[in-house]
This record gives sequence, C-alpha cells and structure tokens, in this order.
Amino acid sequence: MIIRRELQLRVRELEEALARERGGGQGQRARIERMSPEVKDSNPYSRLMALKRMGIVKDYEKIRTFTVAVVGVGGVGSVTAEMLTRCGIGKVIYIFFIKQKSNTDKNIENDENINPDVQFEVHNYNITTVDNFQHFMDRISYGGLEEGKPVDLVLSCVDNFEARMAINTACNELGQTWMESGVSENAVSGHIQLIIPGESACFACAPPLVVAANIDEKTLKREGVCAASLPTTMGVVAGILVQNVLKFLLNFGTVSYYLGYNAMQDFFPTMAMKPNPHCNDKNCRKQQEEYKEKKAAQPKQVVVEQEEEIVHEDNDWGIELVSEVSEEELKAASGPLPDLPNGITVAYTIPNKEENVVAGETTVAESEESLEELMAKMKNM
Repeated sequence: MIIRRELQLRVRELEEALARERGGGQGQRARIERMSPEVKDSNPYSRLMALKRMGIVKDYEKIRTFTVAVVGVGGVGSVTAEMLTRCGIGKVIYIFFIKQKSNTDKNIENDENINPDVQFEVHNYNITTVDNFQHFMDRISYGGLEEGKPVDLVLSCVDNFEARMAINTACNELGQTWMESGVSENAVSGHIQLIIPGESACFACAPPLVVAANIDEKTLKREGVCAASLPTTMGVVAGILVQNVLKFLLNFGTVSYYLGYNAMQDFFPTMAMKPNPHCNDKNCRKQQEEYKEKKAAQPKQVVVEQEEEIVHEDNDWGIELVSEVSEEELKAASGPLPDLPNGITVAYTIPNKEENVVAGETTVAESEESLEELMAKMKNM
C-alpha cells in the first residue's frame, strides 16, 4: 500500500516536471479574456487594476489595446520588454540584430510564459541596411494590434548612434512618436527622451558630436577595450522608460520629455527641448511646419480671470474696522520719494522728523546730559 502511494506521488512529480518542460520551465496559465480587479491567486491583474480603484489611472484595461515596438533587446531593452509584458501590454514587437543565438531567445520565451495574454512578434535583422530599413518602416506602419494599423509607440533601446539615427529617420518620415533611451559608457548615468515629430526635438536636432561630425563609430573602438556595464543602471533606465510609456499611453501623471539619471549623485535632471528649425533631417523640418499649421488652426483659448469675492464672516454686532489715520496724515507721514526709473517703486519711505510734528503737541528738546545726570535731577525734584 505504501509502495503504491509512493509510486503515485512519483508519477505526479514526473507529470508536473514534464508540464514545466513543455511550458518553457513553468506551467503556462490559460489566457484571460478580460482584466478583473478581483483579488485572488489566479488573477495576475488585481494589483494593476487597483490603480484604477485608487484613482491613479482612469481605465487601466486600455493597456491591452496598445502595441509597442522595442528596438534592441540588450541590457535595457530586455528589461523594458519584460516590464511591458508584466504590465499587460497588448502587443510587443521585438526588433534586434544578433548574429548568433544568445540569451535573447530565452528572454523572449520567458516573456511569452510570463503573460500569455500578450501578443509577440520577433524580427532579427540590422535596421540600418536599405532592405531591412524598409521592412522596419512597414512594421511601424502596419504592425499594430489590429493588422494594418500603426504601432502606438517605438522604444529605442539600442547601443549605437547609427541605429538611433535610423529610428529617428523612420519616425520623422512617418510622424511616429517614439522614446529614446541610453546608458553612458561608464555605466553610471543614463537618460530617456520622448520625441514627438514636429513638436519636440528629434535626435538629429541636437546630435552628439560623433553624429554631427560624421565620425564612424567603429573607428572609436579599441582592441580589448569595452564599455562598462551595470545591471542596476540599466534597470533604473528601463524602469523610468516604461513608467513614461505607461503615463503617455494611459494619460496619467506628468510625461517627461527628457529625464536623466546620475547614479553618482542620485540626480534626475529633466527638461523639454524644442525642435531645431534648421535640423538636417528634412522630414523633421516638414513635421515642424505641419505642427505649426495644426497649432494655428486650433481655436485660441481665452483665459478669463475671475475676481474673488471677499466673503466676510457673519457680523451680528455691526462691528466695523475704521482706520484712525486719514489719507492726508499718511501722506504727511511719508518721506520724500527718490527719483527712480520707470517701473521701480519703493516699499516705504523714511519719514521726515521735522515735517511730522503735529501742531499743538509739545516736544522735549534734545539734551546732551547723560542718563545718570538726568536721574539725579529727577531725585532732587
């Protein structure tokens, strides 16, 4: 009897191990048709839907209607794609260029097992070549959740300027909003940037020196020397990137146009950069003109300043506050006004002692006697 029970337990363990093996290392749950705020172990969206209950996000379930293209799935891109998957994004398009098989394939399989509700599309090619660049633009234009519709956002997580410029060129031509991210060579700083063609500066509006001087990046690399890498910095940059994506797509909080990160000082600088009217990218200049026309066509909003009514508390006894000093006395108490340029006034003036003497009042003349002498006189009085 005991042997039979042990065999049954062993068979169950083997079945579970086989299920995990077939599911990529873990049992894959069934697809969930609708996000629910119900709190239970089988609901992976309960904590995300709590954002709606707490008034942070108006409609979190809308996240399932968006498509995001992640270009580059290295240190920042792989973490970014996983975060979007855990947040329940509708579709993720992976675009990367790796010649040999690596952990990238395992990361993509892991994302598929984390959330089977998310649709995935994978492309492995170099977007800077002519043929692949056209296919890249086609996937941006027609790779949305609904086939034939454009993606909602493109995320640049590449590690070289050539690929960044290719993404910038494609998005300027298509008018596609995208976000750029990067980590410094010493791995202790990074940034994210929201780029809306025509409205904000594109990557070519204020290019790095390497791009502006048309320097080949390959010539800067030295044999046996590589850039530093810190998973912590990459995780922080990926986190603020996805946070900005969620705020942009779900319309909550303040969306950052540029947000930096300095790990040495825990400093997060932020700014907004206007597009360069003399940008080298002709499509950027074209997008700027279209944005100006669109802005001019919008009706101007007239801001009407409403004066606040002075509301007094109930005054049952008819008490009124009356100044004991008249306007003439105030003017008489004020000193002479200095000669100042237009637009500058004084907060107060120094009263003139001789002019401020009120008629009928007796004044005590100034004396050079000391305090001890005056006290001695008072005692003899």
